Amino acid sequence: MRSPLFSRRRSLRAGAAIAAATLCGSLLAACGGDQDDVPGADGKPVTLTFWGWAKGTREVVADFNASHPDIRVTFEEIPSGNAGGYAKITNAVKAGNAPDVFNIEYPQLPDFVSQGAVQDISDLVDDGLKGTYLPQAAELTSLGGRTWALPLDVAPQTFFYRKDLFEKAGVTVPRTWDEFRDAAKKLKAAQPKTRIATFFPDDPTTFEAMAWQNGARWFTTEGDAWKVNLKGPETGKAADYWQKMVDDDLVQVQPSFSQQWTASLQKGETAGYLGASWGAGVLKANLGSAPGMDGNWAVAPIPTWNGQPASGMLGGTTFAVSKNSKKAEAAVEFATWATTTPEGMKARIDSGTSSSYPAATALLPVAKKAFDTTFYGGQDIYGVYAEAAESIKPGWTWGPVMGVTNGSLKDSFGKVAGKTGTIQDALTTAQQATLDEFKNRGLKVAP
Repeated sequence: MRSPLFSRRRSLRAGAAIAAATLCGSLLAACGGDQDDVPGADGKPVTLTFWGWAKGTREVVADFNASHPDIRVTFEEIPSGNAGGYAKITNAVKAGNAPDVFNIEYPQLPDFVSQGAVQDISDLVDDGLKGTYLPQAAELTSLGGRTWALPLDVAPQTFFYRKDLFEKAGVTVPRTWDEFRDAAKKLKAAQPKTRIATFFPDDPTTFEAMAWQNGARWFTTEGDAWKVNLKGPETGKAADYWQKMVDDDLVQVQPSFSQQWTASLQKGETAGYLGASWGAGVLKANLGSAPGMDGNWAVAPIPTWNGQPASGMLGGTTFAVSKNSKKAEAAVEFATWATTTPEGMKARIDSGTSSSYPAATALLPVAKKAFDTTFYGGQDIYGVYAEAAESIKPGWTWGPVMGVTNGSLKDSFGKVAGKTGTIQDALTTAQQATLDEFKNRGLKVAP
């Protein structure tokens, strides 16, 4: 039996069409493609192509296919976005052979929308469906009053740490960034090769989450124009803090998720990881077989400036429909199942590789029950996630050219690692690169 969503005939009201046209023509310059009214009307299963990299996705697709005889999803695992996945998707869109649906992280969604790579799915997403997601997640998938993707997870910041190394050095879990710096000094003094965490020169999103946590707003809108501010005082405070941590050799400086980083964790030369909710699955997958790891890791709230709970988001994944797909209804049905049903969430977490915090908050008990926390000594890590999710600072907006913004930051952060540049320098360069790309794309910028 077809679901109500799948059997609904797509119709555009005049007002919605005008709103979408306004959005396409001014703020974001993006449009979606036309749709077939009833995909699969010939009685044959609709075949969807799907590209993604999120942990547990293969298992999700297998369970969906087993329970949905009228839709067949063909999944291709591609590199994570920053490792080449976004370039692959972009090239496929340009060539006209993009998959029907693909994963995009929140920071990159506005970029894909601004380039017209994804469809406006507003007419397939009613208020009831939107209401199942955490407001911060729904907000990040809406641009210009239209819906462009469905959120899979939210990714509040968390701090993963080695309990045994902390205890050996007499270090308590830091609640503030001042305490974090003091803890870093104690760890280094007790174990000269050990550092409390890592500055990732190849991954600006970790720093961006720090700025978000401190109340920065890099991108805002004023009418149909954008305002860009990577140099505000909230960002500057975070930049100065992390610059001093690097200069004083209190953190490792290593590429994210590299063999070097993993080896450092295995050898106890890195005692913590400033990540997000999905990081529990990453650590478990990378370190679970290494001696001395099982049961020694724990999860704590991210330190804050004043000790009060506050978080940004580090990553987080959405499902978007490519601009040329003629199967948007089926694609949204699949994405809805994957993001809002107990079966979809259980399949992902049961894979043993994912610790996603569901954007559909009603699924929290499902995720909590499915994730094996033996690696974390049986700790209720989803309880930590839940508190962190509630503390995500509202009002953050990702810009429409984040590929350029992050590319510039990544290039300049390499100079931070080589001590030939600073984080503040990187922000200045990225601000200008971002404004230049706005001009290149004909996007309005407010003075």
